[in-house]
Amino acid sequence: MTKVLLSGCCGKMGRTVTEIIKSRDNCQIVAGVDIVEDTNLGYPVFQTFSEVQVEADVIIDFSNPALLESMLEYAKATKTAVVISTTGISDEQIKFVEEVSKEIPVFFSYNMSMGVSLLCELAKTAAKVLGNDFDIEIVEAHHNQKLDAPSGTALMLADSIKQELSDVYYEYDRHSKRQKRNKKEIGIHAIRGGNIVGEHEVIFAGNDEIVKLSHSARSRAIFAQGAVNAAGFLKGKSPRIYNMKDLVNS
Repeated sequence: MTKVLLSGCCGKMGRTVTEIIKSRDNCQIVAGVDIVEDTNLGYPVFQTFSEVQVEADVIIDFSNPALLESMLEYAKATKTAVVISTTGISDEQIKFVEEVSKEIPVFFSYNMSMGVSLLCELAKTAAKVLGNDFDIEIVEAHHNQKLDAPSGTALMLADSIKQELSDVYYEYDRHSKRQKRNKKEIGIHAIRGGNIVGEHEVIFAGNDEIVKLSHSARSRAIFAQGAVNAAGFLKGKSPRIYNMKDLVNS
């Protein structure tokens, strides 16, 4: 039985994780952490990590990047594994995650979907085959409440492609430029509107043909399920950073 401490338990994703874990018999939520106090979730909710009075095997984090440091400090002090599912994390925070992973196991991915993990591998393979003969553009769309742009998933896709190509760079904004497209750039574009859960498309545009790879998320449940699966996978692991490839290959 995997004992879970759920950070951000009162948010939309936190409530989705709660419902998913209720349907499983191999894990349970022993407590939650959220600035909003809700006594109807079926487990105790603390407003800060300093107030937590229960032991857990894994923390699932679906909170706010501003709370990342306090969560990781608690995890390090209590030797609790962490699944980081929060988006919009800065480069400095990623460095802190890397430092903490030397002491505790950390599962970190910009996207918890198995389908997106597959999309990254397909995009990487396409880049290897098509090489520099095709222009590469990434288009992502999300709901109008999402704070970060481009999405972490779009960057994850770009990073996967970059592993197969040399000297490429990311272009986020062309509106102020009066020049032809550089062959070395990977264009990344963000769309925000309505309640779009998550859409990602990778376009390989050649002279006489276009190859498109895409993923469409129809429900937040896929991200919650991925996080719960990651929590079960992480229990008992040695300290380091794990990702979706580790989970898929386990």
